[in-house]
Amino acid sequence: MAAKPAPARPTPRLYLATPVVDDPQSLAASLPCLLAGADIAAVLLRLQPADPRTMISRVKALAPAIQNAGAALLLDGHVDLVARSGADGAHATGIEALEEALPTLKPDRIAGVGGLATRHDSMAAGEFGADYVMFGEPDAQGKRPSMDAIAERLQWWAELFEPPCVGYATSREEAYEFALAGADFILVEDLVWADPHGAAAALADVGQAVRQAYAATRGAAKTVQEASQEPSQGSLQG
Repeated sequence: MAAKPAPARPTPRLYLATPVVDDPQSLAASLPCLLAGADIAAVLLRLQPADPRTMISRVKALAPAIQNAGAALLLDGHVDLVARSGADGAHATGIEALEEALPTLKPDRIAGVGGLATRHDSMAAGEFGADYVMFGEPDAQGKRPSMDAIAERLQWWAELFEPPCVGYATSREEAYEFALAGADFILVEDLVWADPHGAAAALADVGQAVRQAYAATRGAAKTVQEASQEPSQGSLQG
C-alpha cells in the first residue's frame, strides 16, 4: 500500500528588503510598479536612524504602496515603532532580540528573526514563536556562510519544522538553490537595487529562477511518488 503523499508546498515567494531609507519619496513612487510586477509577499523596511517621529513618518509614507499591494510591511528592528507606524511586524536579529521583541509584537503582528548562528538558536526561535526564521544574511562584518551551507540549513529546517524559512539570496543562482532546498521565501536586497537593468528586471529574473526551482522540486516529487506506487517483487499484488 503506497504511503499518502505529503501535500505540495506552495511556490516560494519573494521578500524584498529596501535600501536604507532616509527620504522615502523616490521609493514610494517606484514601489507600486515593482510590487505589481512580481510575487512579493513582504517588504522589509530598513530605516536610517533618526528621532522616532521622523522614522514613523517615513514608514507612513511607504506603507500605502506596500500594504495596498497585498504585501506585509516589516521594520528591520525598531520594534517600538511598529504599532505607532502601522507596520505589520518587525524583523529581529539574534535570539535575544527576538525574545525582547515578542511581548510587543505578539499576538497581533509578525515577528521574524535572522542572525541565527546555530541550529540550537534556530530551534529556540521556533519554540519561542517566531513567524519565520531567516538563513544566509550577512553578519555585522558583512560575512555570510557559503551557498551550500545556507542551502543545507534551509533544507534541514524545511524538512523538520513548521514555521516558514527564508533564504537570503545575493544572486540568481542562490535564489534558485535556496528555493530548491525548500525555502518558503527568498529575500532579495542588493541583488535587486544594484542591478544595472533596473529593479523591475531583477525581480522578474529572480522570480523566474524561483519558479524554475519549484518546478524542478515538483517534478522530482512526482517521480518519487510514481515510483512508490509501482508494484515490486514480494508485494501484496500477488
